[in-house]
Amino acid sequence: MSTARDMGLVTCTTCAKVWPMEQDRCGRCGHRLKSRQSNSLQWVWAFWFTGLLVYFPANLYPMLVTETLTGTQSGTIVGGAIEIAHHGDVGIAAIVLFASVVIPVAKFIAIAYLAISVQRGSAKRLHQKMHLYEVVEFVGRWSMIDVFVVAILSALVQLSVVASIHPGSAALTFALSVIFTMLSARSFDTRLIWDSHDVRVSEPQ
Repeated sequence: MSTARDMGLVTCTTCAKVWPMEQDRCGRCGHRLKSRQSNSLQWVWAFWFTGLLVYFPANLYPMLVTETLTGTQSGTIVGGAIEIAHHGDVGIAAIVLFASVVIPVAKFIAIAYLAISVQRGSAKRLHQKMHLYEVVEFVGRWSMIDVFVVAILSALVQLSVVASIHPGSAALTFALSVIFTMLSARSFDTRLIWDSHDVRVSEPQ
């Protein structure tokens, strides 16, 4: 089975226009054309490990610091969700845990699984892997929900005399973790998934 690369063609990863392989840039959007991103996995793992590194302090340090007349209170992501649940808002607590813990951990696992499968040349469940990557890309835009909530609360609840709310150190590390995992996913060249299929087909039976 012939591939675009076998026929001397390359697809622009930005606008999906097909061009001859000898062309350097896309004539439609100006993006640089490459048949494969040779250092794709290196960038994937670099961003992945950096995102994982800053994810731990994002869960250990306070996300929100509240100052009142009686003192200062701070809480982590999980601690805040537990406190919300204790006040009876179990649904909201579940949403916070899902967006702040389940989704980030699932993204780390999914990206690592895709990268390892490409490195091992696995030709199994290729369509499912593509769907998995699309899901990771889709949910990435919703991963900043905690940071948005902290920013809104910090802007609105500034009553100075009564109370004030400030972002904790975890707000920055959580935002960095989300950014690095998004960069890791964006660095993954999905065309590498199908290379293992092409190799298997081209092998003599």
